[in-house]
Amino acid sequence: MAWLKNFLSVFTFRSSSRRFRELDPAAHTIKSHGAKVAKNHLHDWLILLLLVVIEVVLVSIHPFYRYVGKDTMTDLKFPFKDNTVPVWSVPLYAVILPILIFLIVYIRRRDVYDLHHAILGLLFSVLITAIITDAIKNGVGRPRPNFFWRCFPNGIEAYDRTGDVICNGKESEIREGHKSFPSGHTSWSFAGLGFLSFYLSGKMQAFDGKGHVAKLCPVLLPLLGAALVGVSRVNDYWHHWQDVFAGAIIGLVVSAFCYLQFFPPPNNDNGWGPYAYFIAQEEFHRSRDNATQAVTIVDVPIAEPTLNGSNSNNNNNNTHFEPTPFHNQTYDQMETGERR
Repeated sequence: MAWLKNFLSVFTFRSSSRRFRELDPAAHTIKSHGAKVAKNHLHDWLILLLLVVIEVVLVSIHPFYRYVGKDTMTDLKFPFKDNTVPVWSVPLYAVILPILIFLIVYIRRRDVYDLHHAILGLLFSVLITAIITDAIKNGVGRPRPNFFWRCFPNGIEAYDRTGDVICNGKESEIREGHKSFPSGHTSWSFAGLGFLSFYLSGKMQAFDGKGHVAKLCPVLLPLLGAALVGVSRVNDYWHHWQDVFAGAIIGLVVSAFCYLQFFPPPNNDNGWGPYAYFIAQEEFHRSRDNATQAVTIVDVPIAEPTLNGSNSNNNNNNTHFEPTPFHNQTYDQMETGERR
């Protein structure tokens, strides 16, 4: 049951490589390295703000009002129900929940690189997914399964001379009724919880080849939650199954791309940490090795003895220099010909 012990202590995240165990993760805290990390990724946070603005614009504009005739209305007469998963709850489980887990990992490991990159990658995953989803929603304008009751809340149908609907319902509900494809709930869920699934699989090294299938349970749990959200969208008659399937693909693919920008693949031996963590360790070992190699020497004139054993006091060009460990001149300086 050694694997179970490792599983329960997974949030200690000790490196499997002896080479990197000497660097204390506590050296990479928010206090010591937080400002540096944020400064290095300032442009990423600015782009993130730009994505927020784009998403707000996409949500506020009208979608394409696709032609809806009487014949096509047959599949759009499902009941107009409330959401099983409210819109306000999506950011809670798709963004806040993963960030709380990232914070728990940081408390145990004290690695600001892991915390910063996980949060940044998660936010990029969700926002890029939201922009792609809403852009396609507005461009396609597919009616929802409950479009009939949005368009005709009194049940009385009306069509123009071309056969298109003449809706008499609320404008906001009609506009929302043309945003069926793809599912926003589903894409957001797979973007946030999918990123969390990748994160957990890397931390637990679920794909280390040792055959501990039990590690897959916490890895697949976020994906199961996202899938159930997608199922609820079909059950509530807010989306067709194709909408949910497309939203799941968009969210999962984007989350994978965003995760791999900051972390190695989960099946990698170093999949438990971000790229920046190993870069910092390499710099630490490189600086330490350079410090140990910076040996200094000194040139002190030593007079050679004469043939009779006494030192020669006259200038007979028999003096030479021997290195002693008290000189402050390095080997590099000597090789370049520098003298003090």
